[in-house]
Amino acid sequence: MTQEPKVRLRGVYKIFGSEPESMMPHVHGGMGKEELLAEHKHVLGLQDINVDMQAGEITVVMGLSGSGKSTLIRHLNRLIEPTAGEILIDGDDVMKQSESGLRALRQERMSMVFQKFALLPHRTVLQNAAMSLNVRGMDVQTQEKEAAKWLDRVGLGGYENRYPSQLSGGMQQRVGIARALTANTDIMLMDEAFSALDPLIRTDMQNLLLELQAELQKTIIFITHDLDEALKLADHLVILKDGAVVQQGEPQGILLNPADPYIEDFVSDINRARVLRVKSVMGALSAKKFSGDVQLTDNLESLIALSEGDTSNIYRVLDGETPVGQLDMRDLVKALVPRISSAA
Repeated sequence: MTQEPKVRLRGVYKIFGSEPESMMPHVHGGMGKEELLAEHKHVLGLQDINVDMQAGEITVVMGLSGSGKSTLIRHLNRLIEPTAGEILIDGDDVMKQSESGLRALRQERMSMVFQKFALLPHRTVLQNAAMSLNVRGMDVQTQEKEAAKWLDRVGLGGYENRYPSQLSGGMQQRVGIARALTANTDIMLMDEAFSALDPLIRTDMQNLLLELQAELQKTIIFITHDLDEALKLADHLVILKDGAVVQQGEPQGILLNPADPYIEDFVSDINRARVLRVKSVMGALSAKKFSGDVQLTDNLESLIALSEGDTSNIYRVLDGETPVGQLDMRDLVKALVPRISSAA
């Protein structure tokens, strides 16, 4: 039986302007973003979005500036109202929520981590982390106990009584993550959460998120414009252009099989050896002898180092301790060569 998606978007459109509903026939008739703006002074923010987001996975939505990714994430908790379409959370139609139901959705089922940290400067780190429980009216002792637990988990134990201005950017974002975790929601929305950070701090935050996710199995919707970040974090990757989904799926599959010239150009400069995993390149077990064992999730860069460049090597692939396939170094070399863009 197929698992019901935690979050499901069906035929979602968003048109910004004075008469968005009256623009729908033009969009259904094939009018694009530029034409709609030029002829009718309306902006097509999202166009026929159909995405399933599975429980316990990180769904990354990426695209360039103006692609609609931040607009999309704000539809999930109805900070932005769609012009048309369905938004389902655990099978419940968000569009049919009452005001009190929507408030409960935002407070108890979804938490959000923002790009600019969104910490209250006059409150301590502990008070900021406890904000969601404070809003729910929980007693102060419970608030502080839960907030302190998650602050310690993200590496900020001992900073509870500091103020945001006394922390670095990376530390402030850790407070933001601790605040989201303290809320104890099934769903976390992360809108460009790491893009304001320096590269090394950003990498640390990505690693922290993956470490926490391995333990907590939250449903995370992560927005980014950075393809390296998307490929590192995503279980399911959704790429937007001009408000429409260009391609979505398992990130390794998108990298190996881009659907159109836009995606081909997008992935052309990626360090494929660092991003691609053994599972994306391996074949069925057939060899009699192996040069060694490797894990399903190892990246190809580690195999290049292991083989010392010898393309005659064949490795047995294990999932834990179970043999699941083999990797021929000649297949690895082929996978490292990006497809030439058909637009060239």
